[in-house]
Amino acid sequence: MIKENQDIPKSELCSALGVPRASYYRIINKKYKPKIKRSSSRKLSQDEENRIYTVLVSDRFRDMAPTEIFYTLLDENIYLCSTRTMYRILTKNQSNIQRRQKDNRNYSVPELLAERPNELWSWDITKLKGPAKWNYFYLYVILDVFTRLVVGWMVANRESAQLAKELIETTCRRQNINSGELTIHSDRGAPMKSKAVALLLADLGVTKSHSRPYVSNDNPYSESAFKTLKYRPEFPASFGCIEDARIFLNDYFLWYNYEHKHSGIAMLTPFDFHSGRHEITLKNRESVLLKAYNLYPHRFVKGKPIVELPNQQVWINKPNNSIINLNNLVKNVV
Repeated sequence: MIKENQDIPKSELCSALGVPRASYYRIINKKYKPKIKRSSSRKLSQDEENRIYTVLVSDRFRDMAPTEIFYTLLDENIYLCSTRTMYRILTKNQSNIQRRQKDNRNYSVPELLAERPNELWSWDITKLKGPAKWNYFYLYVILDVFTRLVVGWMVANRESAQLAKELIETTCRRQNINSGELTIHSDRGAPMKSKAVALLLADLGVTKSHSRPYVSNDNPYSESAFKTLKYRPEFPASFGCIEDARIFLNDYFLWYNYEHKHSGIAMLTPFDFHSGRHEITLKNRESVLLKAYNLYPHRFVKGKPIVELPNQQVWINKPNNSIINLNNLVKNVV
C-alpha cells in the first residue's frame, strides 16, 4: 500500500497509517533483512532454571543473598550458576526481594489500657547534641501514660542497659510500685530488650511490652514528650557539656510536671493529675465559668459551660469498639 501511493508525502502517509518513517525506509530497502534473535548455546534449559530456583527458595537458602548462596555452595564443591544468573532467575520468578531483611514473624499489636496513675509507663531514649559534631548525650525518660507525669529521667554519655536498669529500679522504688500492678512499654532498642532490664522487671513483678518493629506509633506518648521538649523556644541547639544538659533538663522537667498545662489531660498539670489535686482545680474552673455564665448568659451561645474533664481511659492502640463490647459481654456472662 505504501509503494502504491508514491505521490503522497511520506510523513503524511506514515502518520495516517501509524507507521514510523524509519520502518517505511526499512520496508523499501531491498538490502534490509530482519534480524533473527538466536538462542545462546550457553542458555540454561527450563529444567535447569527450575532446579536452581528450587535451591534458591529452599528453607536453607531463602533468607540468604545470592552472593552468599553462591559461595556457600562453592565451599561445598557445588557450582550451579553465576550470581548474576541467580538474580535473573529470582527476578523472573518475582522473588528478588530484600531476602535477608525479610521478617516472617508476626508481631502482635500492643493494646494497652491505663485507667489510673502508675498502671502503664512508657520509656524511651533520645539523643541530645553535644559540643562537637557526632558527639551526643543520651536522655532517658520514663513517662506515666495516664497522667503524662515524667516519673523518672537521667542524662548519660551512652546508651546502656545497666543505666536503664538503675533508672527503672530507682523510679519504681520512688513511686512505691507493687508487684503485678505496672506495665512498662518501650520500643525495641538494645537497652529496652536487654537481659538486664528483662530480669529486673521480672524481679519487680512488672509486665514488659514492646512496640512492633519500625512502628513509631506504638510508642506515641514518649515520642510526643520528646517533641514537646525539643520544640521549646529555650531548647538549645547543642549542649556544652553533660552538666549543662542536666541543669537545663532539671529546670525543664520541673516546668513540665508542675506548670505545663497539658492538652492530653484537659489542660491540667501532670503533677496535679497524678497526685489527685486536679479535683480542686476542676471545681474552681467550674465555679469561675458558672459565675461568668450567670453574669453574661447571652455570651454563651451553647448554653451553660461544661468543664472539660480528663479521659478516664488512655490507650496505646485502642482496639475496635466491637471487640471491646464483645469482651465486656463475655465478662458479664462469666
